[in-house]
Amino acid sequence: MSAIVLGKGDALLIVDMQNDFLPGGSLGVPEGDRVIDPINTLIELYAGRGLPVYASRDWHPGDHCSFSAQGGPWPPHCVADTAGAAFSNALRLPENAIVVSKAVTAAEDAYSAFNGTGLARAMLAEGINRVTVCGLATDYCVLNTVLDGIEAGFEILLALEGTRAVEVTAGDGDRAIARMLTRGAVPVRLSSGGLVGDLSLGALP
Repeated sequence: MSAIVLGKGDALLIVDMQNDFLPGGSLGVPEGDRVIDPINTLIELYAGRGLPVYASRDWHPGDHCSFSAQGGPWPPHCVADTAGAAFSNALRLPENAIVVSKAVTAAEDAYSAFNGTGLARAMLAEGINRVTVCGLATDYCVLNTVLDGIEAGFEILLALEGTRAVEVTAGDGDRAIARMLTRGAVPVRLSSGGLVGDLSLGALP
């Protein structure tokens, strides 16, 4: 493990740190609140270097296709402009954080922050080529965001301390991590005010 030098071309992408996905929310991720402190440290790390911070959110209409009443797999969650859709108050997003709303129409779902949002195009226009991903949940929106980010040509760093899984089936989280790493994501950890990881892992097929 070696220190990762952050600079121009780096960005932080925080996935769906909304009240409904935290313990007590309508679709709370077990121990989801335990990622807040590591993510706040990542925010300080990136914002302190003047690097962009993005935050995705589900922003659903009340009759969204993913809701059980419409035949979807989930209870109602993250309905636009409700308290459940708001970012956690404990999350210290900078004022200039770029908010990315997804799955904003009733007929379309989007687990990935890149799906239907124009995010990849916007990041590339800003000269971003490496994205650190964290947030909720490992086995759904983080997984799909990482895979789509890799497909779009970004180098993806996966901040393991900043993710937790839903685990509908036991082991889903570990399987999701393995899938992301196999596709080329690099696992990184916080250490002494920075990030450490083995960038050679990104060469995996």
